[in-house]
Amino acid sequence: MKYKKLLKPRIMCVLVGAIFSSYAFSQNQTPSLEITATGSQEATQSILTPTKVLQGDELANKLGGTLGATLANELGVSATGYGAGSSRPVIRGLEGSRVQILQNGLSVGDVSNISQDHAVGNNMQNTHQVEILRGAAALLYGSGSSGGLVNVVNDRILTNLPDRPTGAFNTSYETVNNGRAGSIEVDGAVGSVAVHVDTAINNANNYSIPGSSTQSQGEPVGGWTVPPEGNGGNNYTGKLPNTFSNQNNLGFGVSYIGKSGYTGVSVERLNNNYGIPTPEGGSINQSQNRYDLQHQTRDPFSGFSSFKFSAANSNYNHTEFNNTGEAAALWKNLANEARFELTHNPLFGWKGTFGAQVTAASLNATEVGTGSYAIVPPTKTNSNALFWIEEGKWNSLQGSLGLRYSNVAQNPNTATVLEAQDTTAGTLTPGITLQDRNFNLMSYSAGGLWNFMQGHGLGVAYTVSQRAPSAQELYSYGAHESTATFDIGNPNLSKEVSHNLEFNFQKNLGILRSKASIYANRFNNYIYGYYTGNAISNGGQEGDGFSVVTAQQAAATIKGIEGEITYNWREPGLGGRIFGDASQGTFDAGGNLPLQPAPRLGAEIAHQKDGWLTNASYTYSYQQNRLANWEQGPAPSYNLLNAGISYTEKIQQVNWTIYLNMKNLLNEQIRYATTPMAVRLYAPQPGRSFMVGLRGTF
Repeated sequence: MKYKKLLKPRIMCVLVGAIFSSYAFSQNQTPSLEITATGSQEATQSILTPTKVLQGDELANKLGGTLGATLANELGVSATGYGAGSSRPVIRGLEGSRVQILQNGLSVGDVSNISQDHAVGNNMQNTHQVEILRGAAALLYGSGSSGGLVNVVNDRILTNLPDRPTGAFNTSYETVNNGRAGSIEVDGAVGSVAVHVDTAINNANNYSIPGSSTQSQGEPVGGWTVPPEGNGGNNYTGKLPNTFSNQNNLGFGVSYIGKSGYTGVSVERLNNNYGIPTPEGGSINQSQNRYDLQHQTRDPFSGFSSFKFSAANSNYNHTEFNNTGEAAALWKNLANEARFELTHNPLFGWKGTFGAQVTAASLNATEVGTGSYAIVPPTKTNSNALFWIEEGKWNSLQGSLGLRYSNVAQNPNTATVLEAQDTTAGTLTPGITLQDRNFNLMSYSAGGLWNFMQGHGLGVAYTVSQRAPSAQELYSYGAHESTATFDIGNPNLSKEVSHNLEFNFQKNLGILRSKASIYANRFNNYIYGYYTGNAISNGGQEGDGFSVVTAQQAAATIKGIEGEITYNWREPGLGGRIFGDASQGTFDAGGNLPLQPAPRLGAEIAHQKDGWLTNASYTYSYQQNRLANWEQGPAPSYNLLNAGISYTEKIQQVNWTIYLNMKNLLNEQIRYATTPMAVRLYAPQPGRSFMVGLRGTF
């Protein structure tokens, strides 16, 4: 259509011109010396370790049913899209084990890094803050987060005594999926003891997809048809099967708060039942019990400002069901983690944190009925780590250093009998020999910032991140229905090493602000799934026709650029924002990395006055034709137009907000290039949606 052709180049010209003009006229304030990565309680931005913090009204307006959906349109962040129930963030072209997910500073304890159809084990409805961390800050929590790290904060363990009962509630209805959601949380105190309670429920039916009788570019003939007798396999109307999602959770926390710190515990129960929109269909019923302990002492002894200790136990399981509702596989993961952090007072201009971390996880996936392993044999993973982060300032110069040593041991059940399958080539799938592996990992980061005049700064950061292969990369051997593949691991994989160099600019003072980054991430021994060209042929049994995929390693590079400019953003009156990001991943020997996000450009406008907030955003995602040679495509371009309006008024002690959020107003077919072919080719994202809701705080 004509408006699409006109709008895209105009936004591109405005974005490029704005970024260059911001270099010429920018002013900046001196950034804080506080370390960026903060675990569960506070978050301070630093130009040396670019960070995004979502909180308050911004988080409320962007909140989705999954973590991926919440962050999908952040700068440098895209998402996977397995229907409405499962979506993880993709940061600068990296996902899975390369993007660690935390809850209150500790691992979330799920199995979402194994496969995109496995949902992240947290509920977004009661989330207070989401932090995206890179560089030295990420080394506080893991050595393998070459893409970045996402920390979801829910503040179940209170660190300050409320002077009166406080809380929040929210309820909403969404048209695209008949979605009904509600949540409530309450904080209170009895003497020196603070108490927190929260609960949430989010039920949604299968969602509607755009009604279009024309085949989108890259869409396969014979894809999803709703109803099945649609127009030659291309009549995309109605509800998409297996896109329902039903979530609920209950959380409780109690803490003792004294003059010098606090000690608290919390417990959470999470349930999540959602569909898997593949040609085969199916669903997953997920549950998790989580227990947390946190302690902090301020000024514990001379020369040190803080001592923190935290620990978590997560008991996770999910059952996978086929399209007839029969249980097929049961996954369990028992995870324990403990860490301490000791922060010293400024010394010769340096302020920093050092500590240790211990993690142990036991993964067990079995087929229901037979009791044999499902995809991955039982595996125990143990990790021990030491870390040290420093940041200093000298007049107009600022520097940061980070160091982390980890030892990771992967111990599979070597007695597991791996079941080879016949292939269409007339051979058996290649066998692997299970063996224990041990990896020593050394990751480090160094960065510098020059405030060359009041109001602007130029920064550079270099990070080396070493990652141990995950259990599924080493030991997988079985049919995976949700990706239509037969996965074969490689027990001889080496550790993966990334070298990331980034230059950035930021202006964060005045009515006109901007930031821009350019980076290159070079990988030694990049681990990926290689499609061999063979498929399983076992007489129509499970896995028949699935592609054989083996774990391999190769040198690879991801290069990217991202930037934005804002005018009076997040302030009363009229505000605006334009942004863009692009990354390209290639194998050094030739060819493109799989599952890479498409370049994007966008613009937002908002107006705040007298309790009213109105906003609209437009994002153009380019066609992704830089695919791995085994991927089908290209992934089509799309235009995403969202808008919202809300009104807030305080009545007695309650701030009431009524809101209307509108998504995908152009009713476009949206297919993320970051989603495996089994879903991308058959299941678009939801169509036009209207959500009306009421929330309050007291």
